[in-house]
Amino acid sequence: MDGWRTRYFPILAEFVRSGGQFVRPETKELWRELADLPTNEILEQHEECVKFLLSYAEPEDRMTFVHRSLLFITELLISLRIPEEAAATEETETERLMRTASAIHSAPMEEGHPNKFETVLQHMDSGVALFDGAGNLRFLNVQMSRMLQAPRRSLIGCTLYQLFFHANLQLSIRKNFLRIYKEMILYRRFHGEFQNVNGRFLLVSISQIDELDGDYLISVKDVSEYKQIEQAAFQNDKLAMLGKIAAAIAHEIRNPLTSIRGFIQLLNPFLKEVGKQEYGRIILSEIDRANDIIYEFLNSSKPSAPMKQKVLVGLLLKETIMLSESEALMKGCEIHNEIFNPYLTVAVDVKQIKQVLLNIIKNALDAIYEMKDERKGRIDISSRQEGKYALISIKDNGKGMQRTTLNRLFDPFFTTKEAGTGLGLSVSYRIIVNHGGTIHVDSQLNEGTEFLIYLPFVD
Repeated sequence: MDGWRTRYFPILAEFVRSGGQFVRPETKELWRELADLPTNEILEQHEECVKFLLSYAEPEDRMTFVHRSLLFITELLISLRIPEEAAATEETETERLMRTASAIHSAPMEEGHPNKFETVLQHMDSGVALFDGAGNLRFLNVQMSRMLQAPRRSLIGCTLYQLFFHANLQLSIRKNFLRIYKEMILYRRFHGEFQNVNGRFLLVSISQIDELDGDYLISVKDVSEYKQIEQAAFQNDKLAMLGKIAAAIAHEIRNPLTSIRGFIQLLNPFLKEVGKQEYGRIILSEIDRANDIIYEFLNSSKPSAPMKQKVLVGLLLKETIMLSESEALMKGCEIHNEIFNPYLTVAVDVKQIKQVLLNIIKNALDAIYEMKDERKGRIDISSRQEGKYALISIKDNGKGMQRTTLNRLFDPFFTTKEAGTGLGLSVSYRIIVNHGGTIHVDSQLNEGTEFLIYLPFVD
């Protein structure tokens, strides 16, 4: 594409967008370059650019864009084709040019609405943008405008440099622009995944195909839901692996412990004769403790199928809080409970759900205790109905978590505690999933953490 064609569109777009109040510095240079070109060639390029402008314009703006585009081409052609020495024929030449330019601008308006292919492109779930070889933004659809959180009319015709400093774009979006541009230039990387400030995952693809005459097509798709499915599958794989490890431990350790316990009992009479029966008692006690640990581990790694019964959520929380109040009192922490719907009912395995709630409350108490500042420890527990679910919220004002910790919170064996096993939250996650619910966590460092547990409610 000729150099003047590349520069024509952004200059026209800037003129139309500003209502003629702002003219780009390179406009005069472009007009000098067009002086020796045939009028028809200029009009063809102008017509193509006007169609691009109208493709993103809102219905109420189309007439305004047409009028401003007509003003632009009229001023351009008159300045190029009406020299001062030909002033005598100025009126006739002006009328001819006006008729020609008006014909171009009336055609798009007569079409009324975009064709079905343009409508499909505008309403795709992926954001689409088109840049020319010089880096000017020529087109973007509705979805891309939503992702950028800026109106299309303020972006069309901008150069990459202008987008880096655009007032309507958030700083985080402009930083991602710069990052994508660097990776494309330095590493020739045309596909990548980025995470925005809201935690959404965006898949960005840049392609340059022959049919676009050197233009760059950029598509952006929100793949956050796919990432969640992928993470859930990965979590299930890890839990399945944990179950296999637990079964191996049970087979390899539990049976020898049973044999050792039997032999110690046989040796008890001989130990009593030499006055060492206390040794036998301690050995049996330690073997029993080891068996209890293994039993607890097996139950933790693979929770049994829930034995469901209907229970009031308020009653379930009240009983759980009673079990935690003594520890909270020792750690100088207050537990507040608020029930928005006293008749909210769920069908759950009470023992398993209590295990989940007690585990989360204990973690909250530990997080508050580790703050060691003058702030009064507080845990707020509430329940309410949200859609088809009963929502239980457990919120503390403890030390909070970093994002890296938050991402691995439900991983088996992952823990930040010196004496922790890393199984509590992993088991809690599996229990809630087995009940047909979900669990989400929101945390801010040095501010606190909130667990949101969703369980299907029943009438």
